Amino acid sequence: FGFGLPPRFWSKKIGETVYSLNLLPLGGFVKIYGEEGEGKGDFQSFASKGISRRVVIITAGVAMNLILAVFLLGFGHWVGLPSVVEDEANGYLNNSRVQITQVAIGSPAEEAGIKIGDTIASLKLKTKNEKIKISQVREAQEFIEAHKGQEIILVIERGGETLEKTLIPRQNPPEGEGSLGVALVRTAIVAYPWYQAIIKGITSTVNLTLAITLALANLFWQLIISGRLMADVSGPVGIFMLTGQAAKLGFIYLLQFTALLSINLAIINILPFPALDGGRLLFLAIEKIKGSPVSQKIEKVIHSAGFILLILLMLAVTWRDVVRLF
Repeated sequence: FGFGLPPRFWSKKIGETVYSLNLLPLGGFVKIYGEEGEGKGDFQSFASKGISRRVVIITAGVAMNLILAVFLLGFGHWVGLPSVVEDEANGYLNNSRVQITQVAIGSPAEEAGIKIGDTIASLKLKTKNEKIKISQVREAQEFIEAHKGQEIILVIERGGETLEKTLIPRQNPPEGEGSLGVALVRTAIVAYPWYQAIIKGITSTVNLTLAITLALANLFWQLIISGRLMADVSGPVGIFMLTGQAAKLGFIYLLQFTALLSINLAIINILPFPALDGGRLLFLAIEKIKGSPVSQKIEKVIHSAGFILLILLMLAVTWRDVVRLF
């Protein structure tokens, strides 16, 4: 696929490995000698290896995705990651603040233009000029509760701006909404010593892997019983846009997002679907059970069909991302 150019212009052999540029730039890939059954009897061929060795080779990419996530999250815990913390928490905390995580429809907060992610810097009565600085959720709740039915001013921080929002806490709010109609959490940049950050990186990766796996399982289950996706799915274009948004928030948010993508890639790649690593593991499991390999012709057809389905899915999701973008 060198556009008619000699191989020396688009590929280079180093030792027994050929590095090449390909016509379709769909990410990097590794094509292993013997992956399609060729070279049986040759000790260098993938096909001549035992099942356990082939399992290790196939899962190496997935393992590296998880190791990358551990490294990124561990580094993040060392330099400091934004986290939800309790009011009583102290220790490795920086930039502690109270943020809005939910705004109820039709509430005083929504009518005042308050948005998710806003930080409450201080509160004051409209009739008084004295501000009360807010550093804990409890402080905000107590002030709002004590001044129901009165005009209060929320001094909020949004990006690099400081805004003042005037509103009146409801005396009889709907159940579960609160007087302003907001949900509040205390967040802080939490940093740990390097030796604790490593453990935190491992536990965060495990927790995120379990959460994403359960979310994907629920997504597929909803697709089976309802025939439609119950959540947004993004392709390359959508991921590019989300990456830009994470980068605008700052390096540490981009680092977290990269770790999340790496975990997602590991989980999707291990799914027992043709053309993915999980699909190849499924064929190895069948080989182990029946005592002989599956016909290479049949396996190749199934993997090719799976690859075509993946490309069609990627095109459909990409088209949806482009439509939403414009």
